[in-house]
Amino acid sequence: MTLHLRPATPDDVPAAADVLADAFTDYPWTTWAVDAGGHGERLRALHRLYLSAVAVPYGHVDLGGTGEELVGVAVWVPATGVPDEVWARVGPAAAELAGDRTTAAEEADAVLAERRLDEPHVALAGLGVARHQQGRGLGRATLVPGLARADQDRLPVHLETSAEPNVRFYARLGFTVTAVVDLPGGGPRTWLMRRVPRPAAPRPARPRPTPREPGPSQDDSRRAVLCRDHDRA
Repeated sequence: MTLHLRPATPDDVPAAADVLADAFTDYPWTTWAVDAGGHGERLRALHRLYLSAVAVPYGHVDLGGTGEELVGVAVWVPATGVPDEVWARVGPAAAELAGDRTTAAEEADAVLAERRLDEPHVALAGLGVARHQQGRGLGRATLVPGLARADQDRLPVHLETSAEPNVRFYARLGFTVTAVVDLPGGGPRTWLMRRVPRPAAPRPARPRPTPREPGPSQDDSRRAVLCRDHDRA
């Protein structure tokens, strides 16, 4: 299956939120932290809020599609760069959408905040693949652009997951566990993970050409080599 990757625009927010809400339907954190009444629509609205107000304007959202179908979404947000007034606006709206789980979720987040590493980084705020497409390697593929950006910027990546199988998935991508937290109030066990930036692969050295006597055809030969080099780029 070929996955076509591209950055999200504001017009993509509704479809991306639908994929994330579908992917997180049975996720331990959202099941516990979001009101069960109208749970699916609350999830979609929360993702729409976060994507439109935070991730698209201030971070990166990578989309993976197969033909006309959007199947994968990766949400990346920098540790700094989101204005305080944005968080001040998003916080109350998110609390309203969380419904009767707001206080429990806020208390749990305060516990997690104490275990988060304080360093420049980019956060993998969310990765979702439509449930009917899971198990085909699409999540890993959707992460490729964001991990490459972090490597290029020499930034570690932080994430939090409340699903133990995800720990093994991310470990295969170079993440290590920095903390394991059993949340208060019956909240799910949560793993905090970090990935250090990987060095760029060294470019192979080109063989040095064998010197030869200048002749009328040598300039033509050099021009041909340059043209072939441009074709490889």
